[in-house]
Amino acid sequence: MTDSSAIRLINSSASKVPDQRWQIAVSNADLATQIAQETDLSPLMAQVLINRHLTTLEQVQAFLNPESQHLSSPLADFPALSLSLELLINAINTRQRIAICGDYDADGMTSTALLLRSLRSLGALVDYAIPSRMAEGYGINQRIIDEFYEEGVRLLITVDNGIAAYDAIAHARELGITVIITDHHDLPPQLPPAHAILNPKMIAETSPYRGVAGVGVAYLLAKALAQSMGSSSDLTDSLLELFTLGTIADLAPLTGVNRRWVKQGLQVLAKSRLAGVQALIQVSGLSHEKNLKPEAIGFRLGPRINAVGRIADPQVVIELLTTDDEGVALERAMQCEQINQQRQKLCEEIEQEAIALCESGKGANQPFNIQENWVFLVVHPDWHHGVIGIVASRLVERYGVPVFIGTYEDETRQHIRGSARSIPEFNVFEALEFCKDLLDKHGGHRAAGGFSFKAENLEALRSRLRTFAHQTLAPEYLKPLVIVDVEATLAQVDFSLHSQLEALHPCGMENPDPVFWSANVRIHEQKKIGKGHLKVTLSQEGLGQPAKKITAIAWRWGDFYPLPSRMDIAYRLRTNEWNGEVSLELELVGGRAATAASERTDFVHGDRCYACRLVAIDPGKELRIRNPEGKVLIVQQGQRIGHLTHPATEPMEVDVCQPPYFALIKAALDALGIDKAQNEKMTG
Repeated sequence: MTDSSAIRLINSSASKVPDQRWQIAVSNADLATQIAQETDLSPLMAQVLINRHLTTLEQVQAFLNPESQHLSSPLADFPALSLSLELLINAINTRQRIAICGDYDADGMTSTALLLRSLRSLGALVDYAIPSRMAEGYGINQRIIDEFYEEGVRLLITVDNGIAAYDAIAHARELGITVIITDHHDLPPQLPPAHAILNPKMIAETSPYRGVAGVGVAYLLAKALAQSMGSSSDLTDSLLELFTLGTIADLAPLTGVNRRWVKQGLQVLAKSRLAGVQALIQVSGLSHEKNLKPEAIGFRLGPRINAVGRIADPQVVIELLTTDDEGVALERAMQCEQINQQRQKLCEEIEQEAIALCESGKGANQPFNIQENWVFLVVHPDWHHGVIGIVASRLVERYGVPVFIGTYEDETRQHIRGSARSIPEFNVFEALEFCKDLLDKHGGHRAAGGFSFKAENLEALRSRLRTFAHQTLAPEYLKPLVIVDVEATLAQVDFSLHSQLEALHPCGMENPDPVFWSANVRIHEQKKIGKGHLKVTLSQEGLGQPAKKITAIAWRWGDFYPLPSRMDIAYRLRTNEWNGEVSLELELVGGRAATAASERTDFVHGDRCYACRLVAIDPGKELRIRNPEGKVLIVQQGQRIGHLTHPATEPMEVDVCQPPYFALIKAALDALGIDKAQNEKMTG
């Protein structure tokens, strides 16, 4: 492998820009122009919609206005919903004891709280249990079932788990317990013998409910139950709030019914009537926000909920989300805050230790070499099981390779338990299956998984994973991936564009925040802020117009300080409010060496003044000529058809071999000092 193609560590001291691979969506200028004209949107916004597979006016309108879509009845889409309602109504009316078995992640805890609130408001005798993350791991088990039975429980509901718990559910049936499974995980070869199973993986792929998370299934069940018992009005907003929290925190796709309901839920969350949500918003510093966005939940509320399930007792969150006592709510919210601070500290410590292990080779046979290994397996005895999955995700972001990270089960150091996170081209579940003879337990899906194995198999597992990686990956995949929507000039980045992008919200999985890129920007000022972040001021020279400066934030880019004076950037648009003033800023997600461009050259042709610039593109070069009225002629090397653009009008195709364009192009190339041979290449 040549030096130019070698994969370099992202934090190499010689690197001043992230060592990334960019995946830029294929532009469809004609369709973007058509959609822009039909919707009165900018062509940039139109291209973003096309990238979301919205290619007709009807699809665009339905996406931008999800309330206009017709929703089928859940009773029609979920065959087992009617039976589930019948079983629950009978249990409530006959005063049977009901129990909920949840999970210790945000989805499972919000699902548990949602059903507890719903069932208690309907007069049910209901309690709950969540398995111990450290001692028992995921899913309902025989211990929980036996304890429920001894307490007199005769109807059991699982939330966000149960679909793979065949033995546990069979045991419950043997004891005479009625079982309703609500789950959203992939279906096993053999379904458990529950009385009723509600799982979106069992319904038609065309159903709007197909993408709901565990909390979405619980929400559907709770709403249908309340409606059946004629008591839905007082529950609607509180259930919707919990659905929204769980859906965003679980990274469920924000498409279909999720998009519709989350959009509604964000409106009620900002003025929540739930004491626990109010308290959580207060301690997270979001009480000043008039409108909550998914990123506020994903980065502020969700982690405070998830942290409890990772390293503490999930009961804290259940009490937070089910209490109506403001004092109890604030106390539990403060506990969430403290636990999350502890979780952050653990993650930072483990991440730095993992990086040191990776790059020094301590604890492994040799220093980790991405070019040779293509997959990262690191184990340490003192790491916390509850947070290693978060660290694995950060290492994937840092190195751009699949990461398997583990720690020992107990002080004997005979068994290791771990988590895996991946890149798009590497299937974690298939990799674990490839190694299953070396593992005690494993599970997961394409992007993530969990596993346990005997410590004596560590080096054998490392070798086997390396073999699988070399069979399935290619060298070009081994860099962090940045997915980019469309190129934009910084002159196009304004409040008008930001306002249009607001219509895409709520953004999240399968509907990510748009990412733009701009070529050859100039870095004017840069400084480190916080823990390893950068704040920069940058600009991009326009042809014949002064450059405007804009501020950008680059999270976790401290390793790249100082950035070069010029670079290509990929970014999201954000607003920043300070002292009552709102400004537009960029959030940098990608950077690479600047696309080469000549300096601006002014020239006169036909008694008129023009400005021109030659820009290197992939492949070839592009000539840009600007006239005094702001029109820009863009011509790619060897192309007969060019584009005439202006901020106030749509781009227009022109034949550059015809007057007046041919003579204008030759004059521009002469002004740039392009020799005759290159001149002929540019003009075809």
